[in-house]
Amino acid sequence: MVSPADPAPVTAIQAIRYARHERTAQANFTAPVDDHDLPMPLDYYVWAIHRDDHPPVIVDTGFGAQAAAARGREITRPIRKGLRDAGIDRLGVEDVILTHLHYDHAGGLDDFPNARFHVQDAELAWATSRHVCDATARAPFDGEPVAELVRRLYAGRVVFHDGDEQFAPGIALCLAHGHTAGLQLVVCDTARGPVVLASDAAHLYANITRKVPFPIFVDEEDYRRAQLRALDLAGGSLDHLIPGHDPLVLACFETDNDIARVDLPPHTPVAEML
Repeated sequence: MVSPADPAPVTAIQAIRYARHERTAQANFTAPVDDHDLPMPLDYYVWAIHRDDHPPVIVDTGFGAQAAAARGREITRPIRKGLRDAGIDRLGVEDVILTHLHYDHAGGLDDFPNARFHVQDAELAWATSRHVCDATARAPFDGEPVAELVRRLYAGRVVFHDGDEQFAPGIALCLAHGHTAGLQLVVCDTARGPVVLASDAAHLYANITRKVPFPIFVDEEDYRRAQLRALDLAGGSLDHLIPGHDPLVLACFETDNDIARVDLPPHTPVAEML
């Protein structure tokens, strides 16, 4: 991490919303909740990390129209358009971090034909193992994106990471398995301190504050520990943790055209919105 006197390596982080799913609260928790029948939708994001004199690093690749139709999700803006609206040339992207390989995080590899894709050893190993012979275990994955990643591997376009590693100045990858076997958090050094892109280590802020995980995991206890690790890396502050699917990201942070600047402090503290 940099000292406060040093310029922050990460100059901006954009959370770009591309899809939404209307649902009730109970669908988002493993245990019964009092507000079980109230609306608690999910938003879907990709993220862009900016540093001076470097192309943006993209975190996750989302999904497209075919997956949306198959799974009943609404695409609010195609990812390619979202990237353009964020001022990003997808053809110039050199590095894409895949937090994990579920359909909604790794379904758009073709949008980045010139990129290297960064994934944890354990994630691709699990997604191509006997575990996915089980229909329930493979349900959050789509086979074609996993197969496409293997094709990129054979084309020399995949970089593996084994546990916690420094990705670049100001950007660290931290293993937080549980939701999947190799989910990785992305921790960024910004002017306001560390910002943790938690992805699906925490779908919603409420998963953390209620201490009840989202009901998709390979190991529930590891998943609970992953949530705690994400919050710890964020200095114990919800304002420094960015969950994978929470509409509050757009409500709390400076937002323009469904693109939130999460490197900046929230204009409304997250805790006040819960």
